[in-house]
Amino acid sequence: RSAGLAVQVVAEFVTGANVGHVVRERDLVLLAVDNHPTRALVDRHVATLSDATLISGGNDETDGNVQLVRRRDAWSVDGHLTEIHPEIGEADGDGTSGVDGCLAHVAEQPQLLATNLMVASAMLSCLWQLLETGSVPYSEVYLDTVQCAMRSRSWFRVPAGAQ
Repeated sequence: RSAGLAVQVVAEFVTGANVGHVVRERDLVLLAVDNHPTRALVDRHVATLSDATLISGGNDETDGNVQLVRRRDAWSVDGHLTEIHPEIGEADGDGTSGVDGCLAHVAEQPQLLATNLMVASAMLSCLWQLLETGSVPYSEVYLDTVQCAMRSRSWFRVPAGAQ
């Protein structure tokens, strides 16, 4: 329904050198990477933009989450990834380990299809609602594959003087 919607696959690893070309003003980014340094890099870059939306999904074997970071008129509507989950900002490395790093991560911590599917479904649901209505009533979704459960919560910021 959204006129002018263009989907672009980025078939390269996001690095400090290219993040500004990959994520630009007015972009809506679906970020599904397997390392915190890359999440932190993209999150920090989004914080420099006036208008952008980041939907980030990740998991740890049987549980996971999807976080929504929105910038509107240089205002952060939601908390940033590194504020909501400090471990993202504290991770070692720069996220540029490439294919070898991804393969090592999978060997250390298995990826379960059911959990990945739940994360992808929650990301798609968030995207659909943003495109359909322009907003969502939450900032983060937690999910648990074993319990087959999802729950949302909000990290909305209130501008000074608007209380």
